[in-house]
Amino acid sequence: MNKRFSLFLFTLIFFCCAKSAVMAQQSPRPNVIIINADDLGYGDLSCYGATKIHTPNLDRLAAKGIRFTNAHSTSATCTPSRYALITGKYPWRQTGTNILPGDAALIIPTDRTTLPLLFKNAGYTTGLVGKWHMGLGKTVEKNWNATIKPGPNEVGFQYSFIFPATADRVPTVFVENGNVVASDPADPIEVDYGNKVGNDPTGKEHPELLKMKSSPGQGHNNTIVNGIGRIGWMSGGYKARWTDEEMPLTFLEKAKQFMGENKSKPFFLYYALTEPHVPRMPSTMFKGKSDLGYRGDAILQLDWAVGQIMKELELLGISKNTILIFTSDNGPVLDDGYQDEAVEKLMGHTPWGIYRGGKYSSFEAGTRMPFILSWPAAVKPAVSNALVCQIDLLASFGQLLHQKIPAGDAPDSENMLNAFLGKTLVGRNVLVKQGTSSLTITKDNWKYIEPNEGAPLSKLVNIETGNSTEPQLYDLKKDPSEKKNLATQYPGKVKELELQLKNIKTKY
Repeated sequence: MNKRFSLFLFTLIFFCCAKSAVMAQQSPRPNVIIINADDLGYGDLSCYGATKIHTPNLDRLAAKGIRFTNAHSTSATCTPSRYALITGKYPWRQTGTNILPGDAALIIPTDRTTLPLLFKNAGYTTGLVGKWHMGLGKTVEKNWNATIKPGPNEVGFQYSFIFPATADRVPTVFVENGNVVASDPADPIEVDYGNKVGNDPTGKEHPELLKMKSSPGQGHNNTIVNGIGRIGWMSGGYKARWTDEEMPLTFLEKAKQFMGENKSKPFFLYYALTEPHVPRMPSTMFKGKSDLGYRGDAILQLDWAVGQIMKELELLGISKNTILIFTSDNGPVLDDGYQDEAVEKLMGHTPWGIYRGGKYSSFEAGTRMPFILSWPAAVKPAVSNALVCQIDLLASFGQLLHQKIPAGDAPDSENMLNAFLGKTLVGRNVLVKQGTSSLTITKDNWKYIEPNEGAPLSKLVNIETGNSTEPQLYDLKKDPSEKKNLATQYPGKVKELELQLKNIKTKY
């Protein structure tokens, strides 16, 4: 009797396990890769209408996935837009989410649900490679020569290989899982954003040492690293300092390494590119490859890197069941600190597409982003005009992975999974976005920009900010370029959107 029962139990367990294995094989959880470019405009890709530059790899990605034409970041600058993507929270709700210096403390909460933590809780291996720019450590004062905590690893990334801020800010070092790569105790690193440290030459004192001159008045004239003046001062860490030409290639290799090490289990990779952010110093094999100067060369390098990721997915045999998302953190800017001929060699290229403004702007070009999603196993090629935002990725992946988000976490993220997967062309009803001085609200086709005292033109970068002391109202369906302010013609619509924006601002 015991033998019969044992045989029955064994048979039952065997068939249950076999059934589970078959079900898992039939519907495995997809890998997810988010590639986030830096300062890339809506009109910078040929699949979005660019004619002066050709981006074949991103065109191929768009052809086999969904190309969104009404996708947005929350903000027209990098730190706040990345904060929103990771936390699901509008950055203007949180103080200290403006563009951060390289020595800033961590601004991402360690006790709330984040995008990487959502994946980690769902059983994914999580990784971050590339630009971080959301602070490290508990305070500005930190020891760069020891493990720096908290950081990406404390907010959900099990592996991280980053640089702390942006390429135009010190320290110009890689940080892997909280430790500076190739650090030397005999050559300690010191970083300061208030006063000069060490004896390294600066761009201000020794412009003759620069291989790329700084634009006047933009602050890129402090410590020189690799012949380029940076924002902030740095001393020491000479073995640890990267060069601009090799830095993106290192990030690419680390991203491929993470993919290869985790190919047999579901993984989430946030791959944050540096291109085409300043200083634009592309790898040697890309210099002169476009007709648009170093900015154009950097875009070609970016497109190539995306192609390398796609190729790696094919080689690993996991491309079919990988969700690959490509987007950018904010709109384009040409002259943003360095004299690199981005303006002189524009050659009729329009990085902003048909839209008005750019980086730092409340107008559409500041936040309307290229956004492509590919998932060959489940998503059919399409073009979607659904209103979606990067802030919605957290709630949407929560739905896909059956992860409940605790009350109070990711308060502004909306479940747009059906829109992201092309099952509907209906997206958000309302979206709030952020320039440098004002908030905007878009509802249906109407966009309202709240009045403010900021300058209407940022003279340093020659970009319209969207600032005005008068309310602005635009019909984006009839006037996507925001040429005609309709506020005086539709005072009722202005009042409606003004009140709705006020209610959203005071909701949490």
